[in-house]
Amino acid sequence: MARTLQRWAAISCIHAPFQRKKPLDKLLERLEEGGPFGKLDDFIVLGDLLENSTSSIHPTEVQHTLADEFESAAEYLEEIRKRLPRKCRLHWMLGNHDDNLQVKDSRRTKASTRELIHWMDSKWQPVFAKWKQYPYIKPSRHNQSGVLRIGQCCFIHGWDAGMNSDEIECLQTVNAVGGHSHVLVVRGHTHTPKRVTQCKKSAKVPLPFYYANAGTMGPLQPDYMSRKDCSGWGPAVVWGECMADTLSRYAGVQWTAETELL
Repeated sequence: MARTLQRWAAISCIHAPFQRKKPLDKLLERLEEGGPFGKLDDFIVLGDLLENSTSSIHPTEVQHTLADEFESAAEYLEEIRKRLPRKCRLHWMLGNHDDNLQVKDSRRTKASTRELIHWMDSKWQPVFAKWKQYPYIKPSRHNQSGVLRIGQCCFIHGWDAGMNSDEIECLQTVNAVGGHSHVLVVRGHTHTPKRVTQCKKSAKVPLPFYYANAGTMGPLQPDYMSRKDCSGWGPAVVWGECMADTLSRYAGVQWTAETELL
């Protein structure tokens, strides 16, 4: 099998319509420049494209509608797509905010109308249809539909947000996809950017697994965080390139990646 090099970029947690203009403008500028590794083959949105205020279980005072969110998210995706190579593959890993719209939870949506309110049933469906969508399912040995794999690189939204959640979910994902060495797991969810970091069993025993976090392209101090510390939050893009022909049987790392703050 011929070995194929693929270049990719990943962002996370837009929370439309609360996305911030400055990091988006910086991202679009970098895409037009080509990024650090050149022409992209894949662009990944790591989830929480939508805020989904209408399906929140917490009291909200926002005035916008669900249609406003769909329109804002569609415009955001189109701004990115227009800066990408024509053949670049587009991926949207659904996050918990995206999934809240369809999850079977009567606190969020009514069962009687749930099937009628999906973004793919809206007038912006043609925009969303350009992006391959992955379910918000924590990957396991039995179900890996919630993870995108490109060679040794895996992409997820994330489920936990504790101090060590990047490393813990990296190890969980590695185990789910077969336990191969030298895997890089790129995620979002915590809103806190992280450089490419090697997992450690202890301070003295490095493990052959790596993780990175793309932070958030959304608000940095939302109302629900007014009494909590979000000083580590920030926008970023994780750029990378990797050999994409297989996940296993390599004696070492077959990828290069970096987290760039926006």
